[in-house]
Amino acid sequence: MSENPDVTAIRAQIEAWAAAVRAQDMPGILRNHSDDMVMFDVPPPLHLRGIAAYEASWPQFFDASPKPIRFDIMDLQITAGNDVAFAVALMRCAVIEDGHADLDFRLTVGLRKIGGQWTVTHEHHSIPAD
Repeated sequence: MSENPDVTAIRAQIEAWAAAVRAQDMPGILRNHSDDMVMFDVPPPLHLRGIAAYEASWPQFFDASPKPIRFDIMDLQITAGNDVAFAVALMRCAVIEDGHADLDFRLTVGLRKIGGQWTVTHEHHSIPAD
């Protein structure tokens, strides 16, 4: 069974975003995000609003990551309607902490189709509670 074309497009977009994170390619990371996006993140601040705040959050991640940067999509599920979609993923990165430690986290992305392009309007990163 073939994948819905919107799901295929969103999958490619999220995979390109993850590759941009690994490459520390800020224009690639910001691509396809709305100017007024909202993000909930693991490290403070927990709530960011706007593309400038989102961009400013990445150096903290890069500084805490051993090189090369690990930012792997372990499982990605996408649901797409005509103009709204969401994706949920299990992700893995690595952090500099007592050597190198893998960190499993969850990703939820909310998207809207704006001008024919899937645009990230919400991004949520979370880690399981202990």
